[in-house]
Amino acid sequence: MSRDPHPHSPVPAPPEPSGTPSPGRPSETPLLSVHAAVVFLAAFIIGLVMGALMFLHDKSVPAAVGTGLGAAGGSLPLLHKLIG
Repeated sequence: MSRDPHPHSPVPAPPEPSGTPSPGRPSETPLLSVHAAVVFLAAFIIGLVMGALMFLHDKSVPAAVGTGLGAAGGSLPLLHKLIG
């Protein structure tokens, strides 16, 4: 029963998986591309700012929500073309 002379030696790394996924394992593709995530995030921020400004102007929650959703939805096509 001999002791390891280097008790803090690194553990050997497991072998890396091959490039092809195994049949029982789904491939790990992202839910959204980076482009789509940036476009949606920018549209969300635009909608949030416009909704907040409308709420400060009218003090009406339904008007603020409608304005925010309209601004976010309206900015999506433009942002998609600009961020590319």
